[in-house]
Amino acid sequence: MKDMMLRLLGNYASPNGQGDHHNHKGVVLQLVSTQIHTKEMKPKLSEEAILHWKETLKMGAGKCITYQVKFVVDSNFGMPGAITVSNRYNSEFYLDSINIEGVVHFACNSWVQSEHANPAKRIFFSTKAYLPSETPAGIKELREMELIQLRGDGTGLRKPSDRIYDYDTYSNIGNPNKGIEYIRPILGGSNHPYPRHCRTGGPPTKTDEKLESPVNEFSTLYVPRDEEFEESKREAFDLGRLKAIMRHIIPALTKVARDSDEFKAYSDITGLYRDGMPSITKNMRNLPLPNILNKVQEYLKFDPTKLNSRFTACGLPDDEFGRQAIAGINPLSIERLTTFPPVSKLNASTYGPQESALKEEHIQGHLNGMSVQQALEENKLFILDYHDIFLPFINQINAMDDRKAYATRTLFFLTSLGTLKPIAIELSLHQTNSDSPSKQVLTPPVDATTNWLWELGKAHVCSNDSCVHQLIHHWLRSHACMETFIIATHRQLSAMHPIYRLLKPHMRYTMKINALARQFLINSEGIIESTFTAGKHSMEISCAAYRDWWRFDLEGLPADLIRRGIATPDPSQVHGLRLLIEDYPYATDGLLIWAAIERLVQTYVHYYYPDTAAVDSDTELQAWYKEWINSGHADLRHASWWPQLSTPDDLASILTTIIWLSSAYHAALNYGQYPYGGYVPTRPPHMRRLLPQEHELEYATFIEDPEKYFLSSLPSLLEATKYMAVTDIISAHSPDEEYIGERKDLSTWSADPVIIEAFYRFSMDTKRIEKEIAQRNSNSSLRNRCGAGVSPYELLMSSSEPGVTARGIPNSISV
Repeated sequence: MKDMMLRLLGNYASPNGQGDHHNHKGVVLQLVSTQIHTKEMKPKLSEEAILHWKETLKMGAGKCITYQVKFVVDSNFGMPGAITVSNRYNSEFYLDSINIEGVVHFACNSWVQSEHANPAKRIFFSTKAYLPSETPAGIKELREMELIQLRGDGTGLRKPSDRIYDYDTYSNIGNPNKGIEYIRPILGGSNHPYPRHCRTGGPPTKTDEKLESPVNEFSTLYVPRDEEFEESKREAFDLGRLKAIMRHIIPALTKVARDSDEFKAYSDITGLYRDGMPSITKNMRNLPLPNILNKVQEYLKFDPTKLNSRFTACGLPDDEFGRQAIAGINPLSIERLTTFPPVSKLNASTYGPQESALKEEHIQGHLNGMSVQQALEENKLFILDYHDIFLPFINQINAMDDRKAYATRTLFFLTSLGTLKPIAIELSLHQTNSDSPSKQVLTPPVDATTNWLWELGKAHVCSNDSCVHQLIHHWLRSHACMETFIIATHRQLSAMHPIYRLLKPHMRYTMKINALARQFLINSEGIIESTFTAGKHSMEISCAAYRDWWRFDLEGLPADLIRRGIATPDPSQVHGLRLLIEDYPYATDGLLIWAAIERLVQTYVHYYYPDTAAVDSDTELQAWYKEWINSGHADLRHASWWPQLSTPDDLASILTTIIWLSSAYHAALNYGQYPYGGYVPTRPPHMRRLLPQEHELEYATFIEDPEKYFLSSLPSLLEATKYMAVTDIISAHSPDEEYIGERKDLSTWSADPVIIEAFYRFSMDTKRIEKEIAQRNSNSSLRNRCGAGVSPYELLMSSSEPGVTARGIPNSISV
């Protein structure tokens, strides 16, 4: 272990094995005082201390290796405020911390590059946080110098050792070199407004002009060096990718064996799971395969999901279909219906009549004796409305191979038990062919035929829902929009700024995971395009949602619930809201987490900013917010809804929303993807057939064998296993996950007991909330989270073990 660590830390030895003690090798450290020389007006510096790996080695506990160096300073040096580090070895090393015993502690947690790769000195500041106006004179220049280094000058190619943060458009997700059908628009600019991401190559792309070369799976996208995965994270991620690739072997051989990869029976699906019947191997019985393949197949099988152990037939039962809208992997789309019938906002001259095909007679018999108007007035009607999202793209989607979709609307009735009952589904197409209706309404079945049509309709709703979940609520609202704040934070807030230090754990790994997403998920022919309903139009749908719908001022949980009509303001309630669906697990659990975050942030902000003047005079803070809007969200920078940043409460509100989106919001949308979506019949990522119409030839086929028709509508075996393998990877927690309520940097505030107490209270709050959620999950009166066969809602429980657990709230968007 010692030899391995020494090799990792640098070329300490010369080729003949002797220690390299030459002056040009070593790590050079120099303390910087908080004071300046009064005559020279320059910072007071210690003498340089040079550390050689071999001669100063001292083994420490755990993974860290501890070294000792001595600093020589003048008697009037004062208190150290910063330290500079130069690495003269050929290899980078990871610097955990520097402790000047009994004086000051530097929490570094960073890679220090070789000066051959990056000549700039690394600057680390003491744990004491300073607002810009309070910065001691001795380290003021270093504070400004570090920010200049991190911003770069907007030119040059990026090297892996660089630590430069800059903005760019999504210009390389297409692959024009492969053919015209692989061209994708640049996201960002007047034609396709979108948040910016961190620039990865040469100069920033000019919007709406030029496509960059595509990113391929063999290239490595640049992210600033401190944003890279740590070793345990990288190993876990690579292992998951390898297993996902291997999981394609058996389905691929199955396709060869029977010259088809369609699901022929439900046993083909259940055989993919560890507790399922082994059906795939029998399809290969005529192939000369070794017996060990059976063992490999068993190892590569998928773990059971929360749904396939309960539902082995087609689709979801109505009660579970309704429950998933408020306690599943996408609880963000459900809205209160305020107008019946629903009305489209799309241009009628382009997309046809704005009126829905839903009529009172479709739902009147499912309202427990209420009239439609009464149900509206008593807040009993809710809707999943994907009509306007999909209709502009529906013809292009249905023109693709193996893609068939509708723009769907689904109405639910809130029962006396607090559950949602689906009462109507509207399926819309954009066409003028009179032989096929452009709108079709399904209602709960009355016979065998309508039962199968109802199940097919629900499957199409789920495929819409799966696409919106991934492209809008998950990718856009958390990953893409949070990257802009991370870039602005590094460029404008010094590492010694108190707001930077508050936000630091909420930025961990996000830029790296987003770079991988641009390389493998959202790119041309990537996972998103090859898996989800919208195909190659996926990012255009995400772009349209950003342009027409996304608003930062409505991204906080209370504002989002009010926006969707799910809650109304009510000061008499605990959280100032009255939920119209009282048993709404995502909302009720989420409000507990939101309140805890808000309490922490309020305490923190008011400690450093006692009044409006402190906020207004903070030059770094104002530059941070201005750049985040004007550069990170350049296409929406003139929107009138951006919150003001003038008072401590303004700042606390903005920060609470950022931390919520980076932690609990993302966790609720991400870590249940495989547990709730890994059984394809209950949540297909896309469909391959429309509903059969009586005048069509295939209607007879449907009547003869409706189960076969349903299975042939689902993704193929290879498509399904690809989707399952990917969601299994991204639903997993890594071994080095850092969860909300945990902070490894509390020593930063060792001199600020108010802040230490606030973080301690927050940690206790998260543990208390976890216990309260567990109690709710055992409360039989809460039918959406407790009951026979009902999965408990645990996605907003703060802690988790590594792996796929359907629980746990990491501090950041780390996968």
